[in-house]
Amino acid sequence: QVQLVESGGGLVQAGGSLRLSCAASENIFNFNTMGWYRQVPGKQRELVARINVGGVTNYADSAKGRFAISRDGGLNTVYLQMNGLKSEDTAVYYCHANILSRNHWGQGTQVTVSS
Repeated sequence: QVQLVESGGGLVQAGGSLRLSCAASENIFNFNTMGWYRQVPGKQRELVARINVGGVTNYADSAKGRFAISRDGGLNTVYLQMNGLKSEDTAVYYCHANILSRNHWGQGTQVTVSS
């Protein structure tokens, strides 16, 4: 059973930065893709950023230029560096991994941006 454990969420003022971490229970290069999604109450979970096994990244338009996804294979960890945070970035952020057409999710970490 794949386990993904997020950390790094919290309360930050608008314009500030946070770095989220997602520690995986196995070699992250086993996954086709890993990424970050977010969800606010009453809305669907949406993609923020993802990275595939080859290192190709994709970002939501709202994240481009402000967020950066990266990984550390030695630590089996994927990161999301978030800069220039806005109140509309407030959400629960979930780590996601896809392997053999199966999706795995972390428990989520709350990010709250105060204006």
